[in-house]
Amino acid sequence: MTKIVGHRGARNLWPENSMEGFRRTLELGVDAIEFDVHLTDAGELVVIHDATLDRTTEATGSVRALSPKDRSAIRLKGSPEGIPTLDEVLALFASSHPVDLHVELKADAHSVPYPGLEALAAEAIRRHGLTGRSLLTSFNFDVLAECRRVAPDIGRLCSINARSAEALGVQATVRRAAALVEIVAVEKTVLATAFEEINAIIPRTRLCAWVLNDREGLETWLAHGVGWITSDDPAASLSVRAEALDAIH
Repeated sequence: MTKIVGHRGARNLWPENSMEGFRRTLELGVDAIEFDVHLTDAGELVVIHDATLDRTTEATGSVRALSPKDRSAIRLKGSPEGIPTLDEVLALFASSHPVDLHVELKADAHSVPYPGLEALAAEAIRRHGLTGRSLLTSFNFDVLAECRRVAPDIGRLCSINARSAEALGVQATVRRAAALVEIVAVEKTVLATAFEEINAIIPRTRLCAWVLNDREGLETWLAHGVGWITSDDPAASLSVRAEALDAIH
């Protein structure tokens, strides 16, 4: 059965990468939750998507430059909550019913990976007893290779979109990813254009389609039997999956 992944919690339903969003996404009964991690110069691992604060918080400026004091004072847009730390998020999931975690390791505002983020994230995952439920994810092959080196006990996922596949081409990019990670997550347009070629390289059970929010797209990729679907609205995705399963039975 295709697993449903809540994207940044459930960003179409609640503030993305927020504790509220994670708690309420857990209540939906998703199979997995995806979220993003940055490393500040103060050494904090913080859960936020962008390298800047502007889009998702009431503040502006660089995530990297955040001090713990400033971070704790900043509020997310549309929420009374602040930017959570990785430890806070992992503590929530460690005490919840089991869901898989897709932990994306982000880069700074210049698209440069944070030195040491791979080992620090892996250490946090181990500390909370979540190695068996977690995947470290990235678009960057060098980051994923470092994850394999410092954390062979934690699974990996490679995300691919048109931009990241541009240098090598889709097939060569998927082939390289398949040798490095357990799951390959392909942006829906790229996947639709080259599905047969991709599926010849990697079984569909190791494929994740992202980001799917419309019924037609969800029905299509559920019918294709991909292993994972990532959605901004996992409530709708779970409903469409339930309908598809009922139709089979």
